[in-house]
Amino acid sequence: MKTILCLAILIMSVSFAWSQDSIKLYNPAADAATELSAAIQSAKEQNKHVLIQVGGNWCSWCIRFHQFIKSDVQIDSIVAADYILLRINYSPENENPEVLAKLGFPQRFGFPVLLIVDQNGYRLHTQDTALLEMGKGYDPEKVKRFLLSWNREAVDIENYRKQ
Repeated sequence: MKTILCLAILIMSVSFAWSQDSIKLYNPAADAATELSAAIQSAKEQNKHVLIQVGGNWCSWCIRFHQFIKSDVQIDSIVAADYILLRINYSPENENPEVLAKLGFPQRFGFPVLLIVDQNGYRLHTQDTALLEMGKGYDPEKVKRFLLSWNREAVDIENYRKQ
């Protein structure tokens, strides 16, 4: 009986570790400065903003956010229509200190943290994702409102000038 119990515990432990390790959203070896420049250039070409998700493969809430935006069809379509998505790694292997300093030290909000950058590289907003949570996940209405509030149309001053 002890052998069966130990075997079951071992299988569950390996399965849990495998499931956490199988999702690799962040690349600690990536050159964040180069990737950010490329994302800004793509945003300029496609008339979008850049949505940056800072976090690490070690961060369960980072993985949850990724799974949430991919599984919610409406939110996934908003991201695809309005943003170039970029993930910047923050881990012991690479904290990307220069890029995060340039972005106003967003790690102070915890992880994941979201940033909106315009097509000129100007940081428009930093979002503490704890404010978007609901229970053990994310609130679809709060995330949708956040994304729509910072897209290009929402921040275009021409939309607010009296005609």
